[in-house]
Amino acid sequence: QVQLVESGGGLVQAGGSLRLSCAASGRTFSTYPMGWFRQAPGKERKFVAAISWSGGRTAYADVVKGRLTISRDNAKNTVTLQMNSLKPEDTAVYYCAAGRANENLVLTTRSVEYWGQGTQVTVSS
Repeated sequence: QVQLVESGGGLVQAGGSLRLSCAASGRTFSTYPMGWFRQAPGKERKFVAAISWSGGRTAYADVVKGRLTISRDNAKNTVTLQMNSLKPEDTAVYYCAAGRANENLVLTTRSVEYWGQGTQVTVSS
């Protein structure tokens, strides 16, 4: 069993930065690929980024490549999403996730086994 709690969301102007954190509890945290998803109002929840259990591999959705960076610290049971050069279209609720990834390290909503409660990110223009 893994419990996930996100923090760090908020309101930021376009071009600004935010850092999201996900604190995990559970003995098996370090064995899971971890990821972030986001869901804008009225839209489907979508994959944003993932990181392998060791932290040695990462994967990103095309729309965030070069602007968002995922990292993890297995000693502290945390996953972080550093978001730079934010755009209004990045506005969404961001969810931390743990689950199974495909060969390209992409998580899907069906492969996620554990979700956090979500944290709101709002980017103003």
